[in-house]
Amino acid sequence: MPEPRPVRIANCSGFFGDRLSALKEVVSGGPVDVVTGDYLAEVTMSILGKHRARDPEKGYVPTFLMQLKPVFGVVLERGIKLVVNAGGLNPHGLSDALRQLGGAMQLAPKVATLTGDDLRERLATLRESNGGFPHYESGAPLPTSEGFVHTANAYLGAWGITQALAAGADIVVCPRVTDASLVVGAAAWWHGWQRDDYNALAGAVAAGHVIECGAQATGGNYSSFREVTDLSRPGFPIAEVAADGSSVITKHPGTAGSVSVGTVTAQLVYEVGGPRYLNPDVTTRLDSIELGQLDTDRVALRGVLGEAPPETTKVAITCKGQYRNEMTFALVGLDVDAKQALFEQATRAAFKGRPVELVFQRLGAPLSADALSNASDQNQATQFLRVIATSDDEAAVSRPFGGALIELALSSFPGLFAMDLPGAASEATGYWPTLVRQSDLEVRLTHPDDRVEEISLPPQMLSAADLDQGVRPLSGGNTPNVAMPPVGNTVREPLGLIVDARSGDKGSDANVGLWTRTDEAYAWLHTELSVERLRQLLPETAALPIERYELPRIRALNFVIRGLLSGGAVATLRFDRQAKALGEFLRSRTVEIPESLVANGS
Repeated sequence: MPEPRPVRIANCSGFFGDRLSALKEVVSGGPVDVVTGDYLAEVTMSILGKHRARDPEKGYVPTFLMQLKPVFGVVLERGIKLVVNAGGLNPHGLSDALRQLGGAMQLAPKVATLTGDDLRERLATLRESNGGFPHYESGAPLPTSEGFVHTANAYLGAWGITQALAAGADIVVCPRVTDASLVVGAAAWWHGWQRDDYNALAGAVAAGHVIECGAQATGGNYSSFREVTDLSRPGFPIAEVAADGSSVITKHPGTAGSVSVGTVTAQLVYEVGGPRYLNPDVTTRLDSIELGQLDTDRVALRGVLGEAPPETTKVAITCKGQYRNEMTFALVGLDVDAKQALFEQATRAAFKGRPVELVFQRLGAPLSADALSNASDQNQATQFLRVIATSDDEAAVSRPFGGALIELALSSFPGLFAMDLPGAASEATGYWPTLVRQSDLEVRLTHPDDRVEEISLPPQMLSAADLDQGVRPLSGGNTPNVAMPPVGNTVREPLGLIVDARSGDKGSDANVGLWTRTDEAYAWLHTELSVERLRQLLPETAALPIERYELPRIRALNFVIRGLLSGGAVATLRFDRQAKALGEFLRSRTVEIPESLVANGS
């Protein structure tokens, strides 16, 4: 009996706010079996938490209903399955809204609902068995004060999705599952995988990780974007997942954008840590992945090895933070260092003795006198001074903060003007990453007929000690040798001349993955870019712990910079809150590159 054909899984959303027409585009653009949608991130959970606080009936992603309405009938008629995590903090609420929308359109969708991620009401009873829910970075136990926790959601696995589809659901509404679980659950259902088919599951995790961010896999946010002919509205990605877990990443013919080894590599190194990529159903060995360009917009992803999953899963807790206010001022022309120093001195004097912490950040680099004299206009000669105030006392950083800064307008540096008016303070939501034992979760699947099914644990789970990052060699495959780097004359050029990069946030940490197109260029990068060299190129990382991981099969290095985004995307004071542009900054730094690599365009 021949093996079943690969399942075609398209993704129609990479975040809450992605293109509203994407679901219609992937449904009408060509054949698909399943459409997934990823809507959740740390920032999103904070937003949905505020929605739920205002109205207990809310807390799900309302835009999914807007995406679905134009094609609801077509989806059901063609038997296309929908698997989304748009349930957010209220998956049953979204399921009810879907049934109501279907009824209004004279449709009868079979909607299944997954729950069990929301631990907010269970934290007290689970505290002892989970060591006090220590902060993943600081190790401090989770505070018990009333009102400290806003949301607390565990990252669930894929098996509830698999069982929902096996029972005939048209739509599976998920809460906070891992991003890749949407694809893993659908592929496991289609191919009838067992829970210990680790290599197949790991392959689906890799495919899911590639397509989870939508058009980022088809040329969006791609460092070599100039190679992509049309990025006006790039098509959304499709993973054709085969029975053995290997896949082909593609998109509908005729859509804009591009699927290449480069765009796929960019996603593989996005927001990851070490070679072991942990998911609740399987541990995926990123260092086993092999890529190959099969044809235009078709990239093979194969060779993925899997191991048993960890006994714990991540919990993302959003919590009470400090109050924050900020204003931005222009610095124009000469003497910008002295101008900033004068304004900073006066501002600190105005807040002396108050319970306020002040941070001053310069945006933009000073121009030389020659550059200033040749500036095309005043805008080109302008930098910005960002002044941020934080406090536990809301009143201390509310309108009086802006008022105190505005008072300096006529008595400080020449040319001073503000970019905005004084405003009220806001609470900067905190972020508390921690872990929970999978055995403490109560994952339930509510079928379309209201039957409730408990989702069992994985058959085998490994402790953290069994899942070290970076020392244990692959079993079942040899690690490729890295060639000797080129020798000879060098030229000083930007790193990005021969190296691509993608960066992102991981809680308070940031990652930046770098890769090359040839073995020779990777051999040079492998030797050139040590942790110490990275610190030199990224001065803001000088005092931070950095981990370096090698992925030679895809000619990549991944660096994890601990604490760069202190507090995570919802609380960090960094201007680039999610480290999205960190890789581009790194690519702009000049280094000594072998002439042979530059000449060959490596």
